[in-house]
Amino acid sequence: MANTKSARKATRKIARRTAINKSRRTTLRNSVRKVEEAITSGDHTAAVAAFKAAEPAIMRAAQRGTVHKNTASRKVSRLSHSIAKLAK
Repeated sequence: MANTKSARKATRKIARRTAINKSRRTTLRNSVRKVEEAITSGDHTAAVAAFKAAEPAIMRAAQRGTVHKNTASRKVSRLSHSIAKLAK
């Protein structure tokens, strides 16, 4: 357990950040899941619409430090590639 005043404050800050990051990560995963479900169903227009909503959410999570920027770019790239394959 935290012994000093600064350590107790750090614990509170960590708990706050954890809650915020958990919420952002949930939003990120839900938006990615919607795109993947649209791709799986084979609906190109729904996949494109979901991707347009998901891409900013993914990049915002990277910008705010919830996920690494390379991870976000990789997710966007793979989703984009899957949608492009769906169009063929």
